[in-house]
Amino acid sequence: MNQALIETHRLVIRPFVTDDLEIIHRILNESFGDTDLPERRSWLQWSMLSQEWFDKMHQPPYGDRAVMLKSSNQLIGSVGLVPLLSPFGQIPELGIASREHYTPEVGLFWVIDRPYRVQRYATEAAQAMINFAFTQLRIARILATTESSNAASQGVMRKLGMKLLRNPLPEPPWLQVVGVLDNDH
Repeated sequence: MNQALIETHRLVIRPFVTDDLEIIHRILNESFGDTDLPERRSWLQWSMLSQEWFDKMHQPPYGDRAVMLKSSNQLIGSVGLVPLLSPFGQIPELGIASREHYTPEVGLFWVIDRPYRVQRYATEAAQAMINFAFTQLRIARILATTESSNAASQGVMRKLGMKLLRNPLPEPPWLQVVGVLDNDH
């Protein structure tokens, strides 16, 4: 199940392959800051192995996948389910009793190459992962986190139908806005 392709009208979402290294390295560096190529190669190898081994161990398919344009087979980004371990008790609306303890949630991650942004590819890829998570994996809810300044990610969250919650505390910076989507199916 974890190795399956996920297709939308315009995209194919698939596990990463070795040949994706240079393009995804550039996309991630432009979006999140520089990481050297050997470290990114190690990350890509882990991404490929984790997809294979999570499937063999009957575990959720955590990790990043390649987002490809169906029309040209061009790699334009990454999307995936990620384990989130954070102090979600800081967000009162989540109903978690302790502010001090970290609790696990299923997170949604996406990044799209700059020339392909503002074309709704992030929303399309993320929606495909949500559909997969809710129908195939039967996950109860999905969260996405971002900084207060990241209006683009907040916009994607809204388009996905996520309820945006604000952290009343200033730290951690990446947990300032939390998008929540419950599986109503």
